[in-house]
Amino acid sequence: MVDTARQDRVGEFRGVAGPYWSLRPVCGGTEWDAEPEHVRPADPIERLRAENARCNARSRGEVL
Repeated sequence: MVDTARQDRVGEFRGVAGPYWSLRPVCGGTEWDAEPEHVRPADPIERLRAENARCNARSRGEVL
């Protein structure tokens, strides 16, 4: 899913929390709440970019 209210941040749908949807970064991380009207399905290329960015950060030793 893409959260358009947060600069097109890509995350996986985790559930509903009141009026919000809980999203988690691809490949793990801290969940965030998003308003459903600002969420859309991610294109395959957007998901691949998010996964690749996460893997690159991990390989650089960044704290995720």
